[in-house]
Amino acid sequence: MENFKLFKIEDSLKNSLNKLNFVKPTPIQGMAIPAALEGKDILGTAQTGTGKTLAFSIPLINKLILDKNAFALVMCPTRELATQVMEAIKSIISDKINIKTALLIGGESMQKQLRQLGNRSRIIVGTPGRINDHLKRKSLNLSATKYLVLDETDRMLDMGFTPQIEMVLKFVPKDHQTLLFSATLPQNILRISERYLNKPERISTGATSVPIAKIKQETLQVFKENKYDELIDQFLARKGSILVFVKTKRSADKMVKRLKDEGHSVDGIHGDLRQSKRDRVINSFRKGLKRILIATDVAARGLDIPLIQHVINYDLPQVPEDYVHRIGRTARAGSDGSALTFLTPDDRSIWNSINKFIDPNFKSVPSNLRRNSKTKRRGKGPNNKKRKLREERKLNFKEKRKSLSEGKRNKSRRRRNDNSEFSFKKTSNFRYKRKSFGKGKSEKLLRETEKKDYSFKGKKKFFKKKLTKPAGFTNNPKYLEKQNSENLSSDGERKKFNFKAKKKFKSRNSRPKNFTFKKHNKKRK
Repeated sequence: MENFKLFKIEDSLKNSLNKLNFVKPTPIQGMAIPAALEGKDILGTAQTGTGKTLAFSIPLINKLILDKNAFALVMCPTRELATQVMEAIKSIISDKINIKTALLIGGESMQKQLRQLGNRSRIIVGTPGRINDHLKRKSLNLSATKYLVLDETDRMLDMGFTPQIEMVLKFVPKDHQTLLFSATLPQNILRISERYLNKPERISTGATSVPIAKIKQETLQVFKENKYDELIDQFLARKGSILVFVKTKRSADKMVKRLKDEGHSVDGIHGDLRQSKRDRVINSFRKGLKRILIATDVAARGLDIPLIQHVINYDLPQVPEDYVHRIGRTARAGSDGSALTFLTPDDRSIWNSINKFIDPNFKSVPSNLRRNSKTKRRGKGPNNKKRKLREERKLNFKEKRKSLSEGKRNKSRRRRNDNSEFSFKKTSNFRYKRKSFGKGKSEKLLRETEKKDYSFKGKKKFFKKKLTKPAGFTNNPKYLEKQNSENLSSDGERKKFNFKAKKKFKSRNSRPKNFTFKKHNKKRK
């Protein structure tokens, strides 16, 4: 189809499309809209930014115009994508169409959503978690649902929404039309399509794993410690709005704080922010109030901001498919864009898997920094300074170890040489006496005496002799009493000696003889 006017849709819908200047449909729209208008189930895959939202929104609204009792449900993986889909649907609905809508996403007021559902909203857009919450509350009735859309299904499955999707499908009647759209088509999506879609029509435009041709892709090899400085250089060298992808929420907050302190016009978005805060951040970036947006993979899919001119992958994604969605945030709706990826030596394996996903015939180039699977050692690069320092440290450590071991050996040898004469005399004397005396009791006695003499002499050399050691040993208590009395007498003599010595220091003889107590006695008489 070359024009929206050629589609078999209601006139009120054609007029609203004309007001929005939608004239020529994209390839995915030209293939999906006619099949959806016929009531067929669709399994559609297309590159990001090719107009999938409009491909299922136009048949959805047209069906609700024709059937006044029908309801439609659209499920999206993230709040941002759900909000964006709702805005696109509202832009098509004019006053003449008059179909009410309800947005059911987390982070927003439950009372507001209950009011929207109470007004008989026929188009419901939301995330699987919040839709399940309303189903448990029994505030949402899906018994009249005739039109079901699963948008970005691969992303929903990656995020672990499979149980929630299956729970929602239990409340949807069997007689309904299902449209499943995805950027990629892994095996788990094929299994879901076989289970829940009725003879779906397969629609695909271009290779889903290949980025849009108008995106200029570049790589920059940097070391990890130099990444932030290179990022600042890129901010200064480039013009226009920039979207920077990082790995974690914490690194996003740190980078936003650091860039704000340095005076950059920057804001951040990740999963821990409230929905109101997310909306403010995206609106300010969409209006051009903020030049730089730091984001995690929350913004990798579905975020449609035409002003994004540059995408910088500060950290590589963990899933190769996310790389295509990240760089797909630029070059939207036929415009040009550029994507820059920072590559560190640690990112080699992830980068090879991304290239294999984009091009199945890609062969990874063997690099010097990569480990060899056989030897499990790193290859020797020509200018690897860190490797040279490690080798030098290892050699120095080995030399020190050798010198220490040789020193220990020399010390042990010296000790042996010093003790060799002493040990030789001991053994020679013992053997000589053993030979001179025959076998018998006399020999044993001599051995014992010889051992005692020898051990006592050895102790004299190595230990100090105690001065208070008694000359002999006795069990006679009288001897011990005598000894104690002698010690006491000696102590007493010492005390007397000490007392006399103290008297000498007091100079009583130097006092005048007239100053005595006798004179006082005479006066009293």
